[in-house]
Amino acid sequence: MSKRLSKDELESDALVTGYVRATTFYRENKGAIYGGLIAFIVVVGGIFWYITNSAAQETNARESIAFAEQQFLMGNFETALFGSDEELEPGLVEIANRFPRTTAGNLAFYYAAVSHTELGDYESALDMIKEFSTPSGVLGVAPISLHGMILMQLERYSDAARMFERAAEWDENNSTTPFNLLQAAEAAYAAGDYNRAQQFATRIKREFPNSQQATQAIRLEGLLSARQ
Repeated sequence: MSKRLSKDELESDALVTGYVRATTFYRENKGAIYGGLIAFIVVVGGIFWYITNSAAQETNARESIAFAEQQFLMGNFETALFGSDEELEPGLVEIANRFPRTTAGNLAFYYAAVSHTELGDYESALDMIKEFSTPSGVLGVAPISLHGMILMQLERYSDAARMFERAAEWDENNSTTPFNLLQAAEAAYAAGDYNRAQQFATRIKREFPNSQQATQAIRLEGLLSARQ
């Protein structure tokens, strides 16, 4: 007849068995355990470095953009873009390239797009606005609309129509939406896509009948009728 183990003995046996299993697993897998531990340390260290570095990058970017932003607001677009060698101040192009993932760096892309547009360099303006990370809500409408206007200047009318439609729908309201729908209609008209232009004009009249753009949409419809 086998000996019946007491409660304490059972618990002790369970602990021994667990210990044996754990040590056996460790011996057989210590390479993987060490590797996993190192990986964990690297990941944690990487996260800490990223947070610290990101904060430092944000600070440096904010400090760097001050001069260029001032020049931009004063209308000195070339100086804003390329900085000042005399004052050892960087321009928007350099800031955007050095700090692309920071808030200030992202803003530099937008300022640079506007500056290039003001100087008539639409290809460079397009390159910059493409890199800009558009914010949500009504603040994102103007950059998207700017993108559309740059495409219009480059005579990429179909692309411009799509961009203006995107601007119209980014944050729908009674001000920016009918404005951008009209821009989309005019871009579609310039592209020779008269059906699309008609759709935009109809939408303005139906959804925003009291807007200033509704009157302009009716005039556009007159031009469209003449082409039928």
